[in-house]
Amino acid sequence: MSAILNQSFLCTSVPPEIMDRLWETGWRHFGETFFRYNLNVNDQGVQTITPLRVDLEKFTLSKSQRRVLRKNADLRCEFVPAQLGEESRAMFQRHKARFKDNVPDDLDTFLSTDPASIPCPCVECRVHLGDELIALSYLDLGEGSTSAVYGLFEPAHAQRSLGIYTMLCEIEFTRARGGRYYYPGYATREPSAYDYKKQLRGLETLHWESGEWSDCASPNANRS
Repeated sequence: MSAILNQSFLCTSVPPEIMDRLWETGWRHFGETFFRYNLNVNDQGVQTITPLRVDLEKFTLSKSQRRVLRKNADLRCEFVPAQLGEESRAMFQRHKARFKDNVPDDLDTFLSTDPASIPCPCVECRVHLGDELIALSYLDLGEGSTSAVYGLFEPAHAQRSLGIYTMLCEIEFTRARGGRYYYPGYATREPSAYDYKKQLRGLETLHWESGEWSDCASPNANRS
């Protein structure tokens, strides 16, 4: 069995090039708290944490991801400096009602009081249907990569697969700024609610022991 890894530190300011290195070595952050760990215990038992990243030189859309984009062709997406206000907090309260386990109290759990700059540059993806804001996601900016922080959407529009849609928007945004890697966050080796992240082509996983990244070919990546 691998040694247990459970590390954290606090930091209010990290340059983009250092963020690249932190993500490369498996670190994530919520607000000013940086962390990395390789095991999680919940009602399903012990789960093995797996950091993920997408090599954008290898990424292509699957058939199902193309369907998501077609389904949402009527939406408008924009990226602006991240902010934490009443509109996003209220959406989060509606969004979190979908979950039963490990439900966070509020959006402040994931973002600092000044998320656009603390602890690193961060933008938010704002998705509109007409004049209605129906989804938000937060994306940290490194020098040569980006990392997804959190995504949320209005439950009334759940049939649109907005979590996947905003992820695809973030990937396109990263490519447009010349980024090589997109970090969608942690998943688990065992089946979990985060398996949708494993459907991305060009996906790589970090081996905690060696610190090396290797290809992770999903059995479903080339299907529907």
